[in-house]
Amino acid sequence: MTVLHLHPYRPEDEAAAIDLWHRTWQKAYPQIDFAARLEWWRERWRKDLVPKASIVVAEEDGALIGFVTIDGEGYLDQLVVDPQHWGSDAARLLVDEAKRLSPTGVTLLVNKDNTRAIRFYERNGFAHAGDDVNPTSGRPVLRMAWKP
Repeated sequence: MTVLHLHPYRPEDEAAAIDLWHRTWQKAYPQIDFAARLEWWRERWRKDLVPKASIVVAEEDGALIGFVTIDGEGYLDQLVVDPQHWGSDAARLLVDEAKRLSPTGVTLLVNKDNTRAIRFYERNGFAHAGDDVNPTSGRPVLRMAWKP
């Protein structure tokens, strides 16, 4: 039996986290070339997320299979789980960890066409909190919020 283990992000997790981001988003949106965005993402990871957010990674049998980022304002920027683990407990455990790290509430933006993710967040206590536009991609997004 495999055991899922959560731990705070470490610098040696970077390559696996960036690779996981790439593979997961490519699976979710096959029409977008995420390989072309890797350098942008690596820079964003290093400059915007690692220094400013708490990052928790999920490992199974020593392999990084997911991560969540939550900043000091309670904004969940990224919840990424390896597509082979979609439907497992990994995403729920990572969201629970984000809630623990931000006990006054969590907000996030999710692509409006990502119905799988929207259903997941609804099942985990998030409510619709308005419409928005992703400032990076320009895609329509749904603002969602969890309050204890």
